[in-house]
Amino acid sequence: MSPLDSRAKTGAAPQVVVDSLVKQYGGLRALDSVSFAVDAGEWVALMGPSGSGKTTLINILGGLDTLTSGRVMVDNVDLGQRSESQLVRYRAEKVGFVFQQFHLVPYLSALENVMLAQYFHSVTDEKQAEEALKHVGLSDRLEHLPAQLSGGEQQRVAIARALINQPKLILADEPTGNLDEANEAIVIDLFRALHNAGHTILMVTHDPDIARQADRRIELAHGRLSLDTTQADPGVSLDDEIRFDHLLERIWICGEEGTNAQVNSIRAPGASDPVRTLGRMADLKLVEMHESDVRLTETGGRRARDVVRRHRLAERLFKDTFAIDDSEAHTQACKFEHIISPELDQRICTFLGHPKTCPHGNPIPPGDCCDGNKRSGRS
Repeated sequence: MSPLDSRAKTGAAPQVVVDSLVKQYGGLRALDSVSFAVDAGEWVALMGPSGSGKTTLINILGGLDTLTSGRVMVDNVDLGQRSESQLVRYRAEKVGFVFQQFHLVPYLSALENVMLAQYFHSVTDEKQAEEALKHVGLSDRLEHLPAQLSGGEQQRVAIARALINQPKLILADEPTGNLDEANEAIVIDLFRALHNAGHTILMVTHDPDIARQADRRIELAHGRLSLDTTQADPGVSLDDEIRFDHLLERIWICGEEGTNAQVNSIRAPGASDPVRTLGRMADLKLVEMHESDVRLTETGGRRARDVVRRHRLAERLFKDTFAIDDSEAHTQACKFEHIISPELDQRICTFLGHPKTCPHGNPIPPGDCCDGNKRSGRS
């Protein structure tokens, strides 16, 4: 079922629909069957390691890049069916961009840089541009050139420029990446005000503190959707995420052993009753409950596979490289499985020669770095 179909059941019309999106660059698949929907007025934090497809996704949503297959709809505009000239008009009318690099014209004043965005509508309004700069706290910097402005001030000019045509969708790619702490706080306050005013925001960020201020967090890994969670639920904490990972790992292991995962069989020794946790995981579409049996969804299966892979790679690393005993290796691996990034995962795997099994002989799910030529067969 597509994101649009699932929302249709509730009568809600999402502003953004991404359905089975694929973006291919030659032999590289930057985005692989990504699907989600965003309602009008949502603030979504888009996260993931470098190379996971975040910027590619933002560029496609903004009409700066085209999709290979699938469907992308913004305000009922099917971007896959638009010509380049139509995409230019779409960018001017529907989207406001804020990038990590400010992209200001160096020989134009702050006011002129904002007015530049108005030219796409063939209408310039100096008074409106002044108001936009006043809105971001730059009423005394109208005639300053970019070189005469601080980094934070330049980013605020870029935000004013993004808002001048009153776009329905704001796309921000690491908007605080080049700012110091004080200016970062000012810029995030501006985004918070935009959100409160009803703007829809999709923001790429690596900063978990910034991501926590959004309504929702979407994570990409290797071009695939790895996590989509509503952060408005105050009960989903880091500790909860760790509990989710532990249960997903145990469900995965039951599958490896050819047994059904049942509530009693996946309870960790000494741990609390997992029923409530499993219920919340079902709400997040990580598992499905069938009476006493627990099954992984497609999303839960990918996450479980990644957790198992990280744990067993960490065990192999501690055992082979640091000669740590089995008990300590397992304890440390339990900590590492929650913090190893996909990039570090691949580096560890490559360093170890793409091992097939952990020290206990359990299979290590192969990663993107593993293929028939690279696998050494170490065990």
